[in-house]
Amino acid sequence: MSATGATATDVITTAASAKPQQVQIVGQHYDNAVGSSDAASQGTIRAELLKSRPALRPGEVLEFVPGVIVTQHSGDGKANQYFLRGFNLDHGTDFATSVNGMPVNMPSHGHGQGYTDLNFLLPELVDRIAYRKGPYFAKGGDFSAAGAADIAYRTRLDAPWVQLSLGQRGYQRAVAAGSTELQPGITALAALEWMGNDGPWTVPEGLKRRNGVFTLSGGTPAQGWQASAMAYSARWTATDQVPENLIGGSLDGRPFGRFDAVDASDGGDTSRYSLSGEWHRQSAAGTTRVSAYAMRYALQLWSNFSFALERPDTGDQFEQRDRRSVYGLGASHAFGHALGGLNARSEFGAQLRHDRIRVGLYDTQARQVLGTTRDDRIRESLAGLYGQTSLEFAPWLRGVFGLRADRVEARVHSLSLADNSGSAAATQWSPRGSLVLGPFAPLGKTEFFVNAGRGMHSNDARGTTIRTDPRTGDATDPVPPLAASRGWELGLRTEALPGLQSSLALWRLNADSELVYVGDAGATEAAGASRRHGVEFNNRWQPLPWLLLDADLAWTHARFANGDRIPNAVDRVASLAATLRKLGPWNASLNWRYLGSGALVEDNSVRSDSAITTNLRFNYSLPAHWGLGRSSELTLDVFNLFNRKVYDIQYHYESQLPGQDAWTGRHVHPAEPRTLRLTMKLGF
Repeated sequence: MSATGATATDVITTAASAKPQQVQIVGQHYDNAVGSSDAASQGTIRAELLKSRPALRPGEVLEFVPGVIVTQHSGDGKANQYFLRGFNLDHGTDFATSVNGMPVNMPSHGHGQGYTDLNFLLPELVDRIAYRKGPYFAKGGDFSAAGAADIAYRTRLDAPWVQLSLGQRGYQRAVAAGSTELQPGITALAALEWMGNDGPWTVPEGLKRRNGVFTLSGGTPAQGWQASAMAYSARWTATDQVPENLIGGSLDGRPFGRFDAVDASDGGDTSRYSLSGEWHRQSAAGTTRVSAYAMRYALQLWSNFSFALERPDTGDQFEQRDRRSVYGLGASHAFGHALGGLNARSEFGAQLRHDRIRVGLYDTQARQVLGTTRDDRIRESLAGLYGQTSLEFAPWLRGVFGLRADRVEARVHSLSLADNSGSAAATQWSPRGSLVLGPFAPLGKTEFFVNAGRGMHSNDARGTTIRTDPRTGDATDPVPPLAASRGWELGLRTEALPGLQSSLALWRLNADSELVYVGDAGATEAAGASRRHGVEFNNRWQPLPWLLLDADLAWTHARFANGDRIPNAVDRVASLAATLRKLGPWNASLNWRYLGSGALVEDNSVRSDSAITTNLRFNYSLPAHWGLGRSSELTLDVFNLFNRKVYDIQYHYESQLPGQDAWTGRHVHPAEPRTLRLTMKLGF
């Protein structure tokens, strides 16, 4: 929001006066018009666009954020892999995600720092995704150095509906949702999901997912509230990555195919239950928001990536276990005022989160525990305070200046090795600021951005108190509780051509260290400082009232400070999409996605293969005279349309198959082959 208080809706409505048909549909997909944001890499995606394109997995809704690629290297109950701005974010370390105001990232997680499991998401309920990249916004705290996405659910539906999806290889999904006004001003919304899938894997995935959402809301946009309860559970068998040289060969005298597994007992079991509430009030004194949440989370994850390298007799499978209770509060107040004779708007806020965690790492065989590597109780608190002021220096120049303070405190009680118990704490102050120049009408409604700021992510609490490596017994040094980063961005956004929105961003992000606590090993993996910079070019063009074209291109240069390559940092990503709307009863979309090559080792001697996939969606609105209810529709989704044999993920490391010599090379997890899914939705 600008200092004058103009909203994205105001800007889109004004722009629509010249080309009502063209701009109106763009507005239903995006709130990214000139004058609606403080950076070229910031924006909002609306539900209309989410509905128009297929997603193979719930977490892929983040691919609507320009420059983000989402893949999977294990079973579909496990958190996805996320790629953005030269980060292989593993499972979310530097990309902060929230759903209905609740953070999804898990600090000091059993599998990986910042673990972001979005499999509980119901895409049909998503109202909007507000995204931002870089550490330029005072509201962003832990895990948001590369970017952030806030996903908001609807609080009411136009009509109740049920839908059933059937697909190849055992895919079944049923969802029912509806809302009703319990009394004037109070609305209840409920949704239930059941899903099962075996996938293309030789060892059937056997995924079973159960999900539910219940929301009460009341009041108005000016003064209102909502409270939500969510429940989710899933269990699955996983086919993890395998040695690339094994595909097409044999294992134990049997041919080994592209979708075969080395350890058929890998998999997981997870659950997530939460309560949350939000209250807001807008008056002459400003806008106040207060939120709170409580969550109970659990995960058991069995993996085997090196097979028989460390324990030839039993295999190298291990279990990672995480059980926690999470509590959080948030409050903010924003108000307009004058400062030095200038129009201004300021916001102050506070965020508090406390995790009570029991986390463990165990050696296993066929999911049976053989020994304990680590077993810890952790109490971790993260607190953030921020203030931000937007100043309008001139009709063509405004500035946003903020300061944020983050404090982390952690206590670790190591039940398996007392030497690794202890406590740690740290505070970081992070100045952030932006200048926005424009819009300039002579340049066709164009604005320019200058953004800079300091960010950070927390390190795993176990890494901050470790003294002895639990596997080797060697002495090791603890790491700082917080890892700082600094970034800047130069950008522009333009609507020089009617119906076309384009943005260009040149960015840089320097991190003090790439330290990673490896949940698979129970210790910290050392890495040095890093430097990343790149270019992003995003376009939204509506040449016709019924046609929307999207083109997003991103290039990144990622290096350690000593010049070495950063393994798994992808150099280029791109996506192209064509969306056809309201051609009679028909809607359709075709989207193409490119995940570029990246170095797999520091000297760039081994690289990953690039991957191109194409998805297709046809949607047909059923005629009312068929008697199937209003707003009923039939949807056909085709994933990997051209059946390309590409990989979702590639790593380079050493492993050993049972009865064979150790081998160092690429380990890969294939993307799914061409997959068809048919969905019938009935509205009432």
